Amino acid sequence: MKTLPIVDHPTKAHAFVADNERTHWHDQALWFVRSKRDKQAGSVPEWEYLRSLASQIKTETIAKLGDYLSEFERNATALGATVHWAADAAEHNEIVLKILRDHETLRIVKSKSMLTEECGLNHFLEDNGIEVVDTDLGERIVQLRKETPSHIVLPAIHIRKEEVGETFHEHLGTDEGASDPQYLTEAARGHLRDKFLAGEVGITGVNFAIAETGGFVICTNEGNADLGVSLPRVHIACMGIEKIIPRFEDLAVFIRLLARSATGQPITTYTSHFHGPRDPQSELHIVLVDNGRSQLRNRSEFRDALHCIRCGACMNTCPVYRRSGGHSYSATVPGPIGSVLSPTRDSSSYKSLPYACSLCGSCTDVCPVKIPLHHQLLAWRKELVDQNLLPYSKRISMKGASILFRNPRLFTFAGWVGRKSLKWLPHGMTHNRWNTWTIARELPEPPRESFRHWYAANRKR
Repeated sequence: MKTLPIVDHPTKAHAFVADNERTHWHDQALWFVRSKRDKQAGSVPEWEYLRSLASQIKTETIAKLGDYLSEFERNATALGATVHWAADAAEHNEIVLKILRDHETLRIVKSKSMLTEECGLNHFLEDNGIEVVDTDLGERIVQLRKETPSHIVLPAIHIRKEEVGETFHEHLGTDEGASDPQYLTEAARGHLRDKFLAGEVGITGVNFAIAETGGFVICTNEGNADLGVSLPRVHIACMGIEKIIPRFEDLAVFIRLLARSATGQPITTYTSHFHGPRDPQSELHIVLVDNGRSQLRNRSEFRDALHCIRCGACMNTCPVYRRSGGHSYSATVPGPIGSVLSPTRDSSSYKSLPYACSLCGSCTDVCPVKIPLHHQLLAWRKELVDQNLLPYSKRISMKGASILFRNPRLFTFAGWVGRKSLKWLPHGMTHNRWNTWTIARELPEPPRESFRHWYAANRKR
């Protein structure tokens, strides 16, 4: 198994956090989306009932995952689709490449799919001589900039319109300095229209696959998935195995939750259903991908993370994500849910992510399928300690704190030393390049007396 690089979230976040203007703007943009979500949730009286129902459906689905996947394969095959199974990202990429080579394909158009990002499909296909065009506007912007998405729903949320104008001027030939959103969007539309017409195979993700019918659903706001698979004769749909739901009637529950939680809309502009190839001359391939999901399913404390419907609501509300940006996580799925999922993939490489959390619980409050995210992040911290992956500096400081808090006399003495030190120590003794904690923090003014003294004087009888 390939060893992943160690991700140190504070280091990765440093450049983004140091750009005060970008951090402030990013924070406000995401909080605006979160506020829209709150209004939509408040407009549905049965909102909490829907969340509970969705959680129950997902719990049932994950408990009987093998049965529902087999049922889906059987029904999808009966509709004329070809179902493939991939144990990991490498197998998924090889399956897709084989299909493309069987059809002598040189150009594909692809709608937004976090699974293909997770599998590194774009780079794999490009290395094999195939042109890949992401047709979601945000994903096309980050693709032109040779970046990765920073958000699973809003992949270019970290980029300002002026920077989009610079990118389009360089790659699409738009006017230099142009930043008008309508002008830039029209330029992207013209650029992508040619790519759609030249695409030989369409690749999409899947939002929900229904075991009962063998069909699946893709939700977009731009219609790019529909156009991308309507012109070519071959459609490849790539889905993680957790995207399955048991029955057609369950779909309405998730459709009502998804867009409201993601972008504060009642429903996405396009909710497209696919049931087999569109005609006898066309092909539909569905690639079911595990890539660690079965491993996650076997861990009871983190299993509920498989309930995720990839709405991004936990990112929009997370104070750490909003202020540090998605690239600081160095993961396909950033934010709170990514901080749960990534250590499952490699706990050593992603050991810093469960600490990129204030444990405020806001992510849990907004999750449409009631994943207890902040509890899972706390559980991951315990897991990392058990695996001896906590840095020595933190282990020794925690042991010191444990001794301090268990000894009242020592605690009182330490408080006295702290108050005196804060009053008399030169500023440079605490704020220097060796103490990274104080880079963006000031210490409080020392109180004149301790709480213990105040209590004895004012409350103790």
